Amino acid sequence: MDPLVLGALVGVCTILVLFSGVSVAIGLIIVSAAFLLFFDGMRSLELMPEIFFGKLDSFALLSIPMFIIMGASIASTRAGIDLYEALERWLTRIPGGLVISNLGACALFAAMSGSSPATCAAIGKMGIPEMRKRGYPEEIATGSIAAGGTLGILIPPSVTMIVYGIATETSIGRLFLAGVLPGLLLVGLFMSWSIYSTWRSGNTSLLVSRSYSWSQKFEVMPRVLPFIVIIIGVLYTMYGGVATPSETAAVGAILCLFVAIIIYRLWNFRKIWTILQESTKESVMILFIIAAAGVFSYMLSSLFITQSIAIWIGTLDVNPWILMIAVNIFLIVAGFFLPPVAVILMAAPILLPIVTTAGFDPIWFAVILTINMEIGLISPPVGLNLYVINGIAPDISLRTILIGSLPFVACMLAAIILLCLFPGIATWLPNTVMGPAL
Repeated sequence: MDPLVLGALVGVCTILVLFSGVSVAIGLIIVSAAFLLFFDGMRSLELMPEIFFGKLDSFALLSIPMFIIMGASIASTRAGIDLYEALERWLTRIPGGLVISNLGACALFAAMSGSSPATCAAIGKMGIPEMRKRGYPEEIATGSIAAGGTLGILIPPSVTMIVYGIATETSIGRLFLAGVLPGLLLVGLFMSWSIYSTWRSGNTSLLVSRSYSWSQKFEVMPRVLPFIVIIIGVLYTMYGGVATPSETAAVGAILCLFVAIIIYRLWNFRKIWTILQESTKESVMILFIIAAAGVFSYMLSSLFITQSIAIWIGTLDVNPWILMIAVNIFLIVAGFFLPPVAVILMAAPILLPIVTTAGFDPIWFAVILTINMEIGLISPPVGLNLYVINGIAPDISLRTILIGSLPFVACMLAAIILLCLFPGIATWLPNTVMGPAL
């Protein structure tokens, strides 16, 4: 059978298996085993266990559970509330200052947790009720938090960036740096839209929030200092030549646990055990998908599917930007139905040779891919952040939350266009700090 036709058959079967309700990892193993057995015979199955466990034999994978512990530790405290209160007091004079404060808190919390749902939940629990109480439209209140939560997978440390780095053998340090400026760009676009939409609502009471004295503003600053120390500590450890990304993740986990236990007085052993337990569950899930995706990639390569797709794309007389538009459409659609980690592990090994053959930078492409995954987090039917927000404010319909998030989807699409026009937004910082990629 022609490898391209076989590749299309694999794609259809994979979609059907995953839509059946089977977990992503098990679904990938089922599809891989079935095609290897049918086309390569029983002997090919003997390699599957070796490939499965071999994919997990990487020191870089240790960073995943460490960064997850880091996020879970902070999410278990009132850190989100403290960030929200501090920013709200300092940004109160800005038009729509309350929603700006929430987005700023999302950005800072994302820089510590690396998790979109955790960011949504931590900031939304305080921010959404307060915005509604002050008269902000429900669409703005919920949409801003849903969109702000997506920053967790772009602003470093980002688990999805780690997964991309492992899947494509790309420098995790470079990927983290590449996410900084695009993350700030998204924050700026989100805030600009929020100010405009607040002004457009015509409710002048929203343009002037409560006033705080200078003593009240400075009073809350000590609550923010631990987070600044954590962020600086993690960045210095990684880029100061002190430790590898995996070792840096351990430093971040220790710092966050220290803040949770000492500053927020999380003395209860059961709560600490819950943090470690939930972190272990999430880590095992991600590592299981990584191992299964390794088997899936082996199947595609063994059947010459990946190579044939790359050769076929290379022979097409197509403008590279037309190709990139098609790749973006594919990623957005995939993000509608699958979690970011699954999409990255399944698509990155296939798409990266195509993208690099077309002349695009793999670090830049990682940022483009991640923003596409952000769109999926606030888009039905699997938009996880939409359901997190609905859990915080169950009296607000999913339709209202979705309508509120759509303008922020437009902001993400605008960010992708800007990154295409000015790729240096993603590549300048890693090239400046770490030198040009070889």
